[in-house]
Amino acid sequence: MVYREEFSVETSGHRDMHELTGRVATVATRSGIENGMVHVFNVGSTGIIGTIEYESGLERDLPELLERLIPPSRDYGHELAWHDGNGHSHLQATMMGPEITVPLANGRLVLGTWQQIFHLEADVKPRTRRIVVTVMGE
Repeated sequence: MVYREEFSVETSGHRDMHELTGRVATVATRSGIENGMVHVFNVGSTGIIGTIEYESGLERDLPELLERLIPPSRDYGHELAWHDGNGHSHLQATMMGPEITVPLANGRLVLGTWQQIFHLEADVKPRTRRIVVTVMGE
């Protein structure tokens, strides 16, 4: 069986992080599926989905690390083509990825004690992000 549901996340722009575990777990419960996989996907090329211990220190540390690894620059090919200030946003999101898959066992997400699902905005302006959650299993 396959069940799909979507929800939106309003972001304030670059570096805005949101915890999604509860929302994803609610979708999994509504699916009625007991065992399988839950796929979480950000629609768009500058949003990030992942897992982390969702706490204020890491909520600050992860975006800062991405800024050090892939800082804003006018030299990126995307900037030279479009001049929209978000070449680094595309690269950060590509490096981290727009999706994760989490096992589902006995109707519950299989996550570690300190592991939560998050969305991180990599774009330079506020966005309404469409998050697609697909639950597959039996």
